[in-house]
Amino acid sequence: MQRLILMRHAEAERAAGPGRDRDRALSARGRQDAVAMGRALAARGLRPDLALVSPALRTRQSWDLLHDAFGDVEVREDEALYNGGAETLRRLIESAEDEAGCLMVVAHNPGVHLLAVEYLVESAASPSVLDRMSGGFPPGAGAIFTVDVAGRCAFEGFLQPRDLGGS
Repeated sequence: MQRLILMRHAEAERAAGPGRDRDRALSARGRQDAVAMGRALAARGLRPDLALVSPALRTRQSWDLLHDAFGDVEVREDEALYNGGAETLRRLIESAEDEAGCLMVVAHNPGVHLLAVEYLVESAASPSVLDRMSGGFPPGAGAIFTVDVAGRCAFEGFLQPRDLGGS
């Protein structure tokens, strides 16, 4: 793997009708943001070969809208990504690192945010980058990392829907 994209699902509705959190759908704004993020990533040459996606409705919908910009991508849903912590996400990424040049993970906070910060600390990212990431990981945002041959992640960029004229 040469690149990793950690992405939080786009904005979801507040309630899921009968009440199961995993059944919350994307809001109208979330759908627009996911499309915009997919286009922005693809325009930057960031097209995953493999996507690991949480089985929650909002993450699957985010992926469906993102993926339109990427073309053919192998997708795996993994139950462990549903509200998985940073350690769980890291384990899943490491188990798939030999399968893709560019790996995308579409999951949930706080796991996505905590793992992104861990990668930043491990790579001795600048204080300004750490400050920016400490401000949170909003819905639909994506952290992009370059991965070296030893598997170390170095910060490449952070995109948010609001950076693209979205929410």
